[in-house]
Amino acid sequence: MHVLVVDDHAELLDLVATSLERDGHRVTAAKSVADATAQLAASTFDVLVLDLGLPDGTGLDVCRRVRESGSTMPILILTARRAVVQRVEGLDAGADDFLAKPFAVAELRARVRALGRRAAIPSARAWSRPGIELDFARRRASVASREVPLTAKEWGILQVLAGAQGRVVARGRIIDEVWGEGDESAAASLDVLMNRIRKKLGADAVRTVRGEGYALA
Repeated sequence: MHVLVVDDHAELLDLVATSLERDGHRVTAAKSVADATAQLAASTFDVLVLDLGLPDGTGLDVCRRVRESGSTMPILILTARRAVVQRVEGLDAGADDFLAKPFAVAELRARVRALGRRAAIPSARAWSRPGIELDFARRRASVASREVPLTAKEWGILQVLAGAQGRVVARGRIIDEVWGEGDESAAASLDVLMNRIRKKLGADAVRTVRGEGYALA
């Protein structure tokens, strides 16, 4: 995979780049919003690893621009900010995952691999109901015939739900299949992303079965 890593801390940037390169990834480094914007315009990337605190702005600006362009490239946010409100802000900007500093390099590598797998694996399944169509093979979603952008994490959640064919899917199973681990951060992210999916597809697109999980309507 080609990974863009954006961080203004030289030592951390070098550590992350070296670790990902050892996993066989091609890594491009950027140290600012301007640098990241230029790299994104010049090349195609499979995963974006993005720090929030940058010298000429915030990583959230980069994240929003990527999503506004229509890209569904997986985005992993790295930040020293641990507050829930910061995680929510990042996810609302279009991020797929969140890793707080300091972090274990092994966990970072695993999260990048997981994001890459979810983005790369197509599916022939499709799901539709009046006014909503999901094409998992082409990663296209439309509501009232208008295309709606979804992130890799949102596609992952919807693909798990679609595979259940209307049956209720437990929260734990969704977290295991989409995040690969069941920590508190993943559980909080699922709540945020489920609300975001409903805003994009409609409040009744996904139903909640209290105490059990979720199902596509």
